[in-house]
Amino acid sequence: MEFNIKSGHPEKQRTACVVVGVYEPRRLSEVARQIDEIGQGYLSTILRRGDIEGKVGQTLLLHNVPGTLADRVLLVGCGRERDLGDSQYRKVISQAIRTLHDTGSMEAVCYLTEVNVRGRDTAWRIRQAIETAQATLYSFDQLKSKKDIARRPLRKIVFSVASRRELPMAEQASREAQAITTGIKLAKDLANLPGNICTPSYLADQAKALCNLHEKLTCKVLNESHLEKQGFNTILAVAKGSEQPPRLITLEYRAGRKHDNPIVLIGKGVTFDAGGISIKAAKDMDEMKFDMAGAAAVLGTLSAAVELQLPLNIVVIIPAVENLPSGKATKPGDIIISLSGQTVEILNTDAEGRLILADALTYAERYKPDVVIDVATLTGACQIALGKHAHGLMSNHNPLTNDLLNAGRQSGDRAWELPLWDDYQEQLDSRFADMANVGPDRDAGAIQGACFLSRFAKKFHWAHLDIAATAYLTGKEKGATGRPVPLLTQYLIDRSRDQTVMATAPASSPTATSMEASSSFETSDDERQEEEVEERIEEREEDREEEREREEENESSYPGQR
Repeated sequence: MEFNIKSGHPEKQRTACVVVGVYEPRRLSEVARQIDEIGQGYLSTILRRGDIEGKVGQTLLLHNVPGTLADRVLLVGCGRERDLGDSQYRKVISQAIRTLHDTGSMEAVCYLTEVNVRGRDTAWRIRQAIETAQATLYSFDQLKSKKDIARRPLRKIVFSVASRRELPMAEQASREAQAITTGIKLAKDLANLPGNICTPSYLADQAKALCNLHEKLTCKVLNESHLEKQGFNTILAVAKGSEQPPRLITLEYRAGRKHDNPIVLIGKGVTFDAGGISIKAAKDMDEMKFDMAGAAAVLGTLSAAVELQLPLNIVVIIPAVENLPSGKATKPGDIIISLSGQTVEILNTDAEGRLILADALTYAERYKPDVVIDVATLTGACQIALGKHAHGLMSNHNPLTNDLLNAGRQSGDRAWELPLWDDYQEQLDSRFADMANVGPDRDAGAIQGACFLSRFAKKFHWAHLDIAATAYLTGKEKGATGRPVPLLTQYLIDRSRDQTVMATAPASSPTATSMEASSSFETSDDERQEEEVEERIEEREEDREEEREREEENESSYPGQR
């Protein structure tokens, strides 16, 4: 779908439909009030009759509204103005888009992006509107012989901003949103494919296809023989029961400075997980095709970063396998020497994601990464702990944790930090190997998984996102969500902005020194810019220091806490 940004009076829009908001109880938004004045109270009269109360998601489609050039005006309930928050705003946008699509409005001008959302600016409203619109209209019908095609689908929507001064910011938000939604669609399409199509080899082919679209991307795929020669034994152990050979997929995007260490994203790529010898129950096993959603998400994030031309160095690593039972499959009690040299006793073959990620984390060391973030549908325990709304986040580096949490809050794709204390590590003790891949009980299952991974991430700053509950929906709405592409892309955008600010910081010069000497009361433009840069860096450091101080206070209150 085509998206545009503009600023203009609603009554002058020559379009199929103009979309405006109505607050509860029966109060016109500012833009709706403008239409009402031009139409000599037409909308007010309708509200007094009680045709629409203004509750969140209510809609009323009007034709031939006096004083307007549009064919229709769509009133959309926004709830009480003071209560309009993030989730309500997305519901309002979603209902508006669905109504436009279902009623034959092939184009529209939407003024809902001008309503006030608590604590959010115009750029956020524009970006969320575009992401919500694409999510509302997404459907996966590639494998259906008869597709449900709307006769007059919504093809173009213009989002409005209140003043022309906001256009540059809004247009940048639109570019970011469209790149993110492209990445989300890629992630959804891959994760929604069945396991008989989306195999490890298929994932590798899709990675190569992505590289062919962008000249700054390169791709390398290690096949089974390469993995055997180099000692990727925990990846091979998971793949042993399947006829589908494993792959280790690596993509490199080099757009940052030559000597900048890369950001490494690792995505779990179990294209189908039956559990191996520790086989899963038959009920809902079809959903185990989503066990490669982490791999799909990092590919989608990379796609967004490339489309936005972010000035970063990024490496994506995907260990891709199937986990099936057979006479060749790894057995409970088997001990494997990982790529790191550490030995693992595999007590449960259904805890396979952490095994393939262990070798991938060790492999990431060779890139001398700035940070490493792994994304995995790792544990059902995370769903029990947090439900479907927040990703589980665990990390060995507080500033990285804060950056990811902030990116989640900004993007609306939220995460929640879980502890990664040393106290939990003893649950992985083994009598026969360096560690077991699961603990003796189900206590703190999500944290157990992260503790296991942390043993392979000691040489770099690392974070783990458990997306087992957030990567896909079940029931009638079954399907991939594309998360955490928005969070990860926002993190990369934030990082690129930080690097841009630092790169443009001017160096001191004799000229600047002489200017300072000649007038101690005037500051040059260069000096002001340098001070602003330093202030931003200091603010980030102060935030991180406050976080460290809070942790120290917690440690004093709760002995043994890491």
